[in-house]
Amino acid sequence: MKRKRRAWVVAALVCLLVPVACGRPQPTGDDVPRMTVQVLGTRPHDPRAFTQGLEIHGDVLYESTGKNGESGVRAYDLATGTELASARLPQRYFGEGITRTGDTLWQLTWTDGVAFARDPDTLAERSQVNYPGEGWGLCTRGDSLVMSDGSATLTFRDPSSFARTRSVPLTSHTGARLNELDCADDGTVYANTWPTDDILRIDPDTGEVLAVIDASGLLPPADRSRTDVLNGIAQIPGTDRFLITGKYWPTTFEVHFVPA
Repeated sequence: MKRKRRAWVVAALVCLLVPVACGRPQPTGDDVPRMTVQVLGTRPHDPRAFTQGLEIHGDVLYESTGKNGESGVRAYDLATGTELASARLPQRYFGEGITRTGDTLWQLTWTDGVAFARDPDTLAERSQVNYPGEGWGLCTRGDSLVMSDGSATLTFRDPSSFARTRSVPLTSHTGARLNELDCADDGTVYANTWPTDDILRIDPDTGEVLAVIDASGLLPPADRSRTDVLNGIAQIPGTDRFLITGKYWPTTFEVHFVPA
């Protein structure tokens, strides 16, 4: 009897940890609300910029770019588009996402495992921190940084030390490759999903996908044929509007998200 009871307990644990083993359905995300973008305005975007991240802080728009030998970060006046500062990464680094937290601007690198801490006004490098794995997107949520690595998991980091504190996997869309991130005013995280035109709205506390936003069709076919994927999302603070763009895109779009 003890052996049977032990076997039952083991089986129950397996069903809890690996539901598919017991025939229980897995969350697919098919019932997640679908949304689309409504364009409110446009502004020019540097078509030479291999955009890896957008960030708005006050009246400053930050943009990071990738590619070895072309990677860097720039700061613009949000209202006029005037460049305020810029910095380039050394040839060996492939730049990725950025975020500002307090008086530090963090910039990721793709496979180099190095995060740069910068002065947010001059963009001058202050220090470097190493981390394992790949760096893709980055944003600031309260007293934590939220990072993506091209998987369907969000990693939380300390904003001062960049040390990992915890990770949260998505509960659906488990094949998603989360790229550029934006931590919205309402506490949710918006994530570009490489290499698609979809943006996921995520509850970062639970990993639940709250909405899938279809951002396809923004560029005319003639422009899209000369560009790369959608990548770059930043909420305009205090509004329900976002700026979105892509790698080598000639246009940045001001949008809000509406039911499909």
